[in-house]
Amino acid sequence: MKDLMEYIAKSLVEHPEDVQIHESGSGDRVRLELKVNAADMGRVIGKSGRVANAIRALLRVAAEQQGKQVTLDVLEP
Repeated sequence: MKDLMEYIAKSLVEHPEDVQIHESGSGDRVRLELKVNAADMGRVIGKSGRVANAIRALLRVAAEQQGKQVTLDVLEP
């Protein structure tokens, strides 16, 4: 999960070195926290949250294949 999120985030932003992902959770529930450079927040969230929702959809599909549930939180820098 974390690797997929890292790949997606680094592909979207202009400052890939500032991408930080923290994975937590236990059992079949995974929580991902994404931090990016302040200048890249718009790229990750998108207009009306469309990009963030698309990322969440991709993560949900990948998690279901592993029998897990995933939550993505985009944190303020």
